[in-house]
This record gives sequence, structure tokens and C-alpha cells, in this order.
Amino acid sequence: MKLPWLQPGDSFPPAASAWGPASPAPGLLAAGGALDVPTLVSAYSQGIFPWFSRDQPILWWSTDPRMVLHPPEFRLHRSLRQAIRRLESQPGAEVRFDTAFGEVIRACAQSPRQGQGGTWIVDEMVQAYEALHAAGHAHSVETWIDGELAGGLYCVALGHAVFGESMFARRTDASKIALAALVAFCLRHDIPRIDCQQNTRHLASLGAREIPRRDFVAGVAEAAAQAGPHWRFEPVYWNHLSSLRSNGT
Repeated sequence: MKLPWLQPGDSFPPAASAWGPASPAPGLLAAGGALDVPTLVSAYSQGIFPWFSRDQPILWWSTDPRMVLHPPEFRLHRSLRQAIRRLESQPGAEVRFDTAFGEVIRACAQSPRQGQGGTWIVDEMVQAYEALHAAGHAHSVETWIDGELAGGLYCVALGHAVFGESMFARRTDASKIALAALVAFCLRHDIPRIDCQQNTRHLASLGAREIPRRDFVAGVAEAAAQAGPHWRFEPVYWNHLSSLRSNGT
């Protein structure tokens, strides 16, 4: 099965041409190209993302179905709701956006995804997403406790289209608090979904579900065309979680 090889500046093949479920790598679309800001913006706007390991070329993916989290469907487990309340009442504890992007992405690089022996956030990816952050298209959501970065996540945002990338935690529930903060932010600004890329049991437990790629790509095009919100977290945003149903545990 031949894989398209991109030169820097080349256009991406249609997302629908990605390898299918019977292939060795379902969702694989192309290889090569570049990780500069225009290329990454073009990729995400078409439902395409890079994912590769050391000693591999740049690999571009568009999975079908696509795992997404619709903010109103977020499952706010009782223990997480309690952790958020503790954070709100604890001096020196807060959620911040974009104050330590470089530290967040490097911490994520040291926390491989479940089932992977190494990280996909290689040095080239760190540099590329730092440039994307400087351009205003990548953001960090940070949980600070006792004046220290306790956990967080980073994501890509184009208008009202938000794409979750990776999380890390140095303290219990710190990454989940960051995700809950991102959900609250999305609820506040009517952001329709958070891309989760691939199906995992953990994401499903939080309310994420699969949708057809064609629906995802159409939704991205619509959301990305809207003016993006100001990426700043306010404690009042926690109130937007009050309508979510709590689960046990």
C-alpha cells in the first residue's frame, strides 16, 4: 500500500483517502512535509494531525471514526468535583492558561500515552508546537498547587475548533482538573467539541465518544471559521460545570 510522500509546502491529500481499518495503520494519510506553523494550521483545519516517533519521518493521520468530547457530555466524577472544590478553597492553588507552555509540553513528553513504550512528542514536535503557541494557535491549561505546576495539558485551537493533544500530572487529579477547566472554558464560550483523536478507555470514561470522520471534518471547518475566544481562565467559569451530571467514584 503506497503512502503519499509530501515535500514541504505540498497540500495534504483528502482526509478521506487515509488508510482504512483493514490496513496496517488505520488512519495514516501521508508522510514527510514539514512541521512549520502554516502546515500545522492547514493540517488541523482539515482534521489531520502529526504523530510519529523518533527515527521515523513525519507521519500525518486522520482517524475514522474520530474520538471527540462534547463539553455538555463531560462526566464529572464526584471525586473530581471534590478535587476542584479543594483547589478553589486552597491558597496558592489555581488554574492558569498559557503561563508555562514550554514546561507543560515537555512534561507531557515525559509521560507517554498508555500502551506506548516511548513518547511521540519528540524534539521536533516540541519546537513546532512552541512556534504554534507563539503564533496563538496552541495553548496550555495548567493546574498550579502551592505555587508549583502540578499538572496540565496542551491543545491546539483554530477559532472555536479545539484539539486536545496530551496531559500530564505530578499530583493526584491535577491533569483531570486541567481537563475540567478546559471543558468549563468551552462551555462558557460555546465551543462545540474537543478533539481527542483516538479512542481510549480513559477518554470514554470521561464522556468522549466516536463520531464519523466526515462529521468531524465538517464540524472543524464550521468551528474554525468563527472568531476565537480570549484564552484566559476565570474562576467563575467553574460555575459552568454545575449543570453536568456527577458520576460515582
